[in-house]
Amino acid sequence: MYLIFAWRYFKAKKSANAINIIAWVTVGVIAFATCCQILVLSVFNGFEDLVKSLYSTFYSDIKILPANGKTFILSAEQIASLNKEPSVAIFSLIAEEKALLKNFDAQTVIYLKGVDDNYNQVTRVAEKITRGKYFTGTAENPYLVTGSGIQYAAALNFDPAYPADELTVILPRRNSINNDPLQSLSEGFIKPSGSFTIQQEFDDKYAITNIGFVKSQMGFTTHEYSAVKIKLKENIDPENASNSIELLLGKKYKIQTKYEQNSSLYYTMKLEKWAIYGVLTLILIIAAFNMISALTMLVLEKRKDISVLQSMGASEKSILKIFLSEGLLLGSIGTITGIIMATIICLAQLKFKIIKLAGGSFLLDYFPVKLVAFDFVLVAITATAISFIAAWFPAHKASKQSASTSSAVS
Repeated sequence: MYLIFAWRYFKAKKSANAINIIAWVTVGVIAFATCCQILVLSVFNGFEDLVKSLYSTFYSDIKILPANGKTFILSAEQIASLNKEPSVAIFSLIAEEKALLKNFDAQTVIYLKGVDDNYNQVTRVAEKITRGKYFTGTAENPYLVTGSGIQYAAALNFDPAYPADELTVILPRRNSINNDPLQSLSEGFIKPSGSFTIQQEFDDKYAITNIGFVKSQMGFTTHEYSAVKIKLKENIDPENASNSIELLLGKKYKIQTKYEQNSSLYYTMKLEKWAIYGVLTLILIIAAFNMISALTMLVLEKRKDISVLQSMGASEKSILKIFLSEGLLLGSIGTITGIIMATIICLAQLKFKIIKLAGGSFLLDYFPVKLVAFDFVLVAITATAISFIAAWFPAHKASKQSASTSSAVS
C-alpha cells in the first residue's frame, strides 16, 4: 500500500515543476554513481585476476623458506615425508642466490635460481618462453633461462643459426675462510638456452639454471637448499595444507601460501579498490542531499493530503512509511538503472574490447573486466541504505506535521 502511494506521488504532476526536476536529477545521480561503482569494481576485479595469473606463473601454491638465514637442511626422510603428504601434488627443490652475469663487456646482476626437473611442473615459466627453449642442462653442462629484461641487459643471443655464447656467472662461496675477497667468489661458465616474458618484475630479475651447478659453485652440502616450491592437488585449501606441512617439518621452516608470498601486492590492490569505492560512494551521498530537497518540497506540497490521511485514521507511523517508500522508490529506480547500464557496458567490453588501454605496452591492449555478484549486492545495499537515511528526515517531518495539522483541522 505504501509503495502505491509513493508511486502515485512520484509520477503525479506537481504544482512546482522544480520538484519533478530535483526528483529526476536525484534518480540520475544515483544511477550514475551506482553505474560507476560497478564499472570501477569490475575493472579492478579484471586487473586483479590478470595480476594473479601473472604471479601464479612464477609463484607456487606453497613455498618453504628457512626461518633464519638463507638456507636450510632438508633430509632424505623429510623429502620422503613431503612426497607422502596427501595435499602435495609435486614439489621442486631450489638453490638461489644473487649473482653477476657477464657476457664479454655486457654484465648485469641477476637472481640465479638453481632448480630441479620438477620446476616446470610446479610453475608455468616454461609456458612463457618467447625465445629459445626452456632447458637448464646438467650440473656439468648447465644452461641458463633468463627473463627478457636480462636477455637485453646482457646482450644474449638465442638464434640457433649462431653458436651459443659462453657466459660467466660469478657467485659467492658459502663458508669461505679465505681473507682474499676474490677467493670467496666462484666463477662458472654457462650457456643461454631461452628467455621468458611474464612481467617486468620477473623479467628484469630472475634467471634459471640447473640446481646441481648452483650448489656446486656455492659449496652447498648434499641436503642444503634455499627453498622448496610446492604445487598442491586440486581443491586443496592452501591454509590447511600450509598448517599440515608446518606440523610435518617443524618450526625451523617458514611456510608461505601464494597470498603470503605477495601479501603487500594483494593488500595494495584491495586497498586501492575500496578507496575508489569509498570516493564514488560520496557521489551517492551528494545525491542524498538532492533527495532530501525533493522529499521536503513534496511534503510541503502534500500537506492537505497528509491532513486528509490523518483524519481518515492514518497514524504517524503510516505517514512516515509513505514518504520513506517515496525515498526508497527514487533510490531503487536509480540503483536498478545504474546496475543495468553498468552490466551492459561490462558485457560490451568483454565481447568487443571497446575501451582500450593507452600506450600499448601492457600485456593487454584493453581494460579487463570481471563481473562479481558480491559487487552488485554491495552497491545495491549501499545505495539503498543511503536512500533510506536521506528519506528518513523529510519522512519524519511529514509524520509530525500530519499530527499537528490534524489537530488544527479538528
